Amino acid sequence: MAPNFDPAWEKAFTVVQEVEPPFIPGNAHAMTVVLEYPPGSAGAPPHRHPGGPAFGYVLEGEMLFELEGEPPRPVRAGEAFWEPGGDVIHYSDGNNRDDIKVRFVVTMLCVPDQPMLTLVSQEELAARSHLRVPAAPS
Repeated sequence: MAPNFDPAWEKAFTVVQEVEPPFIPGNAHAMTVVLEYPPGSAGAPPHRHPGGPAFGYVLEGEMLFELEGEPPRPVRAGEAFWEPGGDVIHYSDGNNRDDIKVRFVVTMLCVPDQPMLTLVSQEELAARSHLRVPAAPS
C-alpha cells in the first residue's frame, strides 16, 4: 500500500521569517487577511494593532513598509515582515511601485473586544515625530 503522504514532506518548506514576538495574551485569537493595492497606492493611513503582533508575507509586487523606530524599507514578493503591535505606529504599507499591484497576506493576533486596527491622529503623529526614522539617503 502506498503511503498517503509525500515522503519528502520535510523538504517542502522554507523558513522565511523567525522572530520572538512580544507577550501574546492567552485569550488572543488570530485573523488572517489578504490586502491588495493598485500601482502607486499609498495604502492604509498610519495605524497600530493594539491587540498584538502581526506577521505578513508579500505575495506579489513590492510594499513600502515603515514601522515606528525603523526606516522605511521595501518588502518584495517572497519576503516576510512583522510588527509587534501594541503602541507601535505602522506608518506605511503602501505599494512601492507605480507599475504593478502589491498583494500581501497578514496574520494578526487580536484580543477579543478590541479592534484589530486603530488609526493614529495627526496630533499624535506630531507628538511622536521624534520616534520616526527617516529613509536612508539614496
